[in-house]
Amino acid sequence: MRIGVFLVAAGFPGRPPGQVLRDTVEAVAAAEEAGFDDAWIAEHHFMSYGVCPSAATLAGVALGRTSRIRVGTAVSVLSTRHPVDLAEQAAILDQVSGGRFTLGVGRGGPWVDLEVFGTGLERFERGFAESLDLLCSALERDTVAADGEFFRFRPVPVVPSARLRPVVACTSPPTVALAAARGLPMLLGMHVGDEEKAEAIRSYRELAGGRGPGRGLRGGGPVRAPAVSGPAGPGLPEDGDPGHVAAAVGYVADSTAQAVRELKESMPRWLEPGLAGYVPVDGRPRPRRDVGAYVDFLCATHPVGSADHCVASIERTAAATGLRHLILMVEGAGDHARTLENIRRLGAEVLPRVR
Repeated sequence: MRIGVFLVAAGFPGRPPGQVLRDTVEAVAAAEEAGFDDAWIAEHHFMSYGVCPSAATLAGVALGRTSRIRVGTAVSVLSTRHPVDLAEQAAILDQVSGGRFTLGVGRGGPWVDLEVFGTGLERFERGFAESLDLLCSALERDTVAADGEFFRFRPVPVVPSARLRPVVACTSPPTVALAAARGLPMLLGMHVGDEEKAEAIRSYRELAGGRGPGRGLRGGGPVRAPAVSGPAGPGLPEDGDPGHVAAAVGYVADSTAQAVRELKESMPRWLEPGLAGYVPVDGRPRPRRDVGAYVDFLCATHPVGSADHCVASIERTAAATGLRHLILMVEGAGDHARTLENIRRLGAEVLPRVR
């Protein structure tokens, strides 16, 4: 079992964003010292939910502060980025870190980001498959070109080149199908429970199981706008594990009651204003969430409690889903010192028992 930390760079009230970013890097270093396998950094724009607008940039800082732990993005938002630009940044981090960088990408949402960065609602709604294919092409070829709906350019060399396989955030059946068609591992969110995660993995296996080797992206021609089904995926590895990753809240205390009480006191102070920061670009109604009920769900579903309870929760998730890689959101207490203590306690009291 691989266990990592998931760092949202959460903007709890009273914490200046610059300090949150510095604390996030320190948390990655603490996770390395505590024995975690990897650390994943989230990306958000124009909101307090997460105050890191470039997960790749902060990952580069964290990689420079560490020597063993892998660092990934969870996720870089592909709908507001040029795929080749993101591939170039990923290649830099891969090269200078000795292969310790993992690129996670996602479609994002219909938020004001699309207006600010000029990529537009159409690319969010129709262009994710084309963007993902172009990203994969730039990550696995020495030359890249494009002739699609959203990207058209002549062949150019990829410098520096890399051989990376991105992880794709999957929150809907179409994105699961997209990842399966390309043989890319999924990143599943902490907003769903074991049953929903298991269903996504079953669907992925059904869609990817009959694929032959190769994604069909290694030729020298330009990337074209794909059909929904996409290029043929590589099929599943012999052990049946394509490397899916799932996020969960992770918080350990002396008792489960104490852990739940502390998160119920702290997390709404962050989530209430944070979730309100999602502003639709086109005036559509913004999805609203009952924050208290959501915190109740997170505490009941994920490893939040005593060390024994956290171990049992991780083992239950692994048994129910087949997942072998979890990343734990460790910032729920809202205080940096408590985050570091949570990382150390999870590393000492939980990690040795679930591996």
